[in-house]
Amino acid sequence: MQMLKEIFSRRMLVSFVMGFACGLPLLLTISVLQAWMKDEGVDLAVIGMMALVGLPYTVKFIWAPFLDRFTLPFMGRRKGWLLVAQVALICSIIGLGMTSPGKSPWMVAFAAFLVTFFSASQDIVVDAYRREDLRDEELGLGSSLYVNGYRVGMLLASGGGLIMADHMSYSMVYLIMAACLLPAVVTTFLTPEPDTPMGKPTNMKEAVIDPLVEYFSRKGALWILAFILLYKMGDTMASAMTIPFYLDIGFSKTEIGAVVKLFGFWATIIGSLTGGVLMLKLGINRSLWVFGVLQAVSTAGFALLSRIGHNIPALSGVIAFENLSSGMGTAAYVAFMASITNKKFTATQYALLSSLMGVPRVMASAPTGLLAENMGWFGFFIMCALIAIPGMLLLFRFAPWNEKKDSRPVPQASYRG
Repeated sequence: MQMLKEIFSRRMLVSFVMGFACGLPLLLTISVLQAWMKDEGVDLAVIGMMALVGLPYTVKFIWAPFLDRFTLPFMGRRKGWLLVAQVALICSIIGLGMTSPGKSPWMVAFAAFLVTFFSASQDIVVDAYRREDLRDEELGLGSSLYVNGYRVGMLLASGGGLIMADHMSYSMVYLIMAACLLPAVVTTFLTPEPDTPMGKPTNMKEAVIDPLVEYFSRKGALWILAFILLYKMGDTMASAMTIPFYLDIGFSKTEIGAVVKLFGFWATIIGSLTGGVLMLKLGINRSLWVFGVLQAVSTAGFALLSRIGHNIPALSGVIAFENLSSGMGTAAYVAFMASITNKKFTATQYALLSSLMGVPRVMASAPTGLLAENMGWFGFFIMCALIAIPGMLLLFRFAPWNEKKDSRPVPQASYRG
């Protein structure tokens, strides 16, 4: 009963709704937009270049200090900016739906860029709000519900958007998707402004320079950045090659869609929620150990599947285990990053850390095709499993197993404004 009260508390429901609002816009400028442009006969080279409109997601730390420093004259420091970002995001999604990819693809690019800019801005404020709203012991469960909401938003935008596009115009699809963000706007109005006893930056130097100085003055700051880069690198590299792998060992697209996309999605949802509940018992530190080991073992499961070959039960088992462990690992990973931010500079520090989190997705995934070709599938997935070891070893420095379950990954003394 107490666990249910925790899950359905106001803070947790806000985390879920805000996660949904952050996940929904992402694929509207990727999967759905690509399908629309392809249907309109846009050149593949132009469609490929559209990936550049996602740049705001990777450089959002540039304007995060501005959102930390200034408070709008309504609704408070976080809620004011959140409302502005959400209203602008809704308007930009509607605007994107009113463009014509076949006639003016560059106008589409501009509208899509506005969507990603306001979406990234919403991410900045939501991450800061979640860190300030949740108590330290709630970060694990709150982060897992945020991740779940994010994935539901992505599923609605990609799967739901593409299905609707078969039965109505893309303009109507984008209008409906914009309307789906209205519950988040209502949540912004209803939820309270978080209390921040640490204060806020009083000038741009404090907003831009002090967050970096404060972070890098901590003992082991560089080791923690290395951990953020390495913890999910093997898991990320393996994920980048799974679809070609499934096709190569004989699975049909229908089998992949049914087992990997649908069954795998729910396994991830259950995994991240389970991870959040377990973090209430274990704490963030021990969860990073347990979930990190499970991630590595599940990656090795793909190597086993490469030996078994085309076998639906084996595929289902590997996918279930991989998505469960990945969901738990992501929940702990997000909670850890939130826990090491100083509440005076939440937006700036979290934006920097989350941008760093995306580096392996781009850089480490780039050579995976070449590695798989040269090593074979078995060797490739074993390598991805072993890549987890350096990230796990770094836990000895700042998150040892024998620390108390409610201890913080960074000493409290480092949280000075």
